[in-house]
Amino acid sequence: MNANTDFRMPARRFTATAAATVLAAGPMVLAGAGSAHATADHGRASAVVLRTGLDVSLLNKTVNVPLAVSLNEVRAPQSAERTALTARLDGVDGGQPFSVLRADVASAKATVSASGAEASTNLTHARIHVPGLPLLSLIEVGQVTSKATCEAGRKPAASATLLGGVTVLGKKVTLTVGGPTEVKVPGVGEVRIDFSKTRTTSRTAAASALELHVSVNPLKLNVADVEGTLTLGSVTCESPSAAPAPASAPASVSAPDIKPQGAPAKSGLAETGGTSTTPFVVGAAVVLLAAGGAAVALGRRHRS
Repeated sequence: MNANTDFRMPARRFTATAAATVLAAGPMVLAGAGSAHATADHGRASAVVLRTGLDVSLLNKTVNVPLAVSLNEVRAPQSAERTALTARLDGVDGGQPFSVLRADVASAKATVSASGAEASTNLTHARIHVPGLPLLSLIEVGQVTSKATCEAGRKPAASATLLGGVTVLGKKVTLTVGGPTEVKVPGVGEVRIDFSKTRTTSRTAAASALELHVSVNPLKLNVADVEGTLTLGSVTCESPSAAPAPASAPASVSAPDIKPQGAPAKSGLAETGGTSTTPFVVGAAVVLLAAGGAAVALGRRHRS
């Protein structure tokens, strides 16, 4: 009697353990089906007070010097700000440093955060020179500002403003939005100016306060032939990308209602109380049945 009792206790424990293992398997499988949550970035922004793309030819074009200068150029994902007031170039003015820009205020700023990205520039009382015109400014401006804003969930916006007078090659001019302004000075050169060029898309914005297309050859002496482009107050931004919505757990798919050919329709699984956990209950029952049979067989063998 004691021997039978000692045998049945392990068998019962084995049966209970097996059933718990099968029943626990269902929730574990479902838990593993979850998806990871993607995080959104914080967008991007950039700003530059001055950028040049000029070709300077000296001595009847026997010497070519590219004039590529960027003043206060900043880029973010990390917020940044610069406020240098001068841009200089070496080696184009008789070997002496040459000042391309001087200003009372020259700042560029780019910021990003979870709520959006923004870039801005501010240029005040600025004078720009090119080689060959040491005493005459290519352009003088009172104040120009530009701004690009890309807020999450909102349409991006870009703008550029001009305050005060504008002087090009010694001539006062009035700039208009939507069309270039051309300035021609005999014996000096030509400048075409585009004011407040902006562009927006569903997630980006860009603006340039002033874009100058320059062709200068003072007095046709071939001392300095300058051609190319010059941009003041260029800004761009890009909105943060939205995090994708978490994927929902896949809906349970019920077995197709297959009916025997020529046989009367029977009650469906739903009518008999079946649910999505039915396969796990059936699995547990199979394990319990197998464990019980094994216990009985071992008990009979022990008694014999």
